[in-house]
Amino acid sequence: MAAFLKDGTIADFQAFNHVVYGRIDDRYYATWDLLNQQQRFTMRALKGIRKRDTEKLKLNLLVSMSFLMAIANRFHINVEEEMWRRFPTLCSYCGKHICACKTIKPRNRKEVVIDNRLRPKNMLGFQKMFAKIYPPAKRTLADAGVHLAEEAGEVSEAIHNFIGQHKMRQLEDIKLEIADYLSCLFGVANSAKINVAGELARMFKNNCHVCHKAPCTCTFASVTRYRS
Repeated sequence: MAAFLKDGTIADFQAFNHVVYGRIDDRYYATWDLLNQQQRFTMRALKGIRKRDTEKLKLNLLVSMSFLMAIANRFHINVEEEMWRRFPTLCSYCGKHICACKTIKPRNRKEVVIDNRLRPKNMLGFQKMFAKIYPPAKRTLADAGVHLAEEAGEVSEAIHNFIGQHKMRQLEDIKLEIADYLSCLFGVANSAKINVAGELARMFKNNCHVCHKAPCTCTFASVTRYRS
């Protein structure tokens, strides 16, 4: 049986996703299909924000994260490593432990020094880290959702650029945008008081959360019809 545990790491969840969904992803999904589903569930999560439906927001946010991991697996991107390189307890743009971008309005991204002694031990640790860098009290849940939508678009743009031209710098852009998207996902979760690791552990305690098999046996058609 495959399961994700509440004290698991981002890398653990990415590995879980490969075990459960890797075969069906390779068999049925082009990269465009994975991207479409990731965007689809992101938009459904935003609908949960608009309707003030926390359960709808939570479930769709988690499914969008699962498809994000599938995309990362397709490109052999280590999401946790990219997250840490991008956000080593600092805002990736202004380089502050508590983001000051609105105050100092930096024009260029600041070079940051990475102290691996500060690296979070698990997924919950990363979520808490982002709550410190981007305090949820400083913005509304709706604002956090808008930022998530923006980053979803940038993930899409980076993937389209790479598939169109196959340049290594464009692959690096995909890594950066995946890290940015996930940081915003944690930002939405912090604003909505959702423990991402804990909810993933409940959702994925027994293989696929729908068919409960590993590898997953859900058909392409059933996934496209899935409503959460």
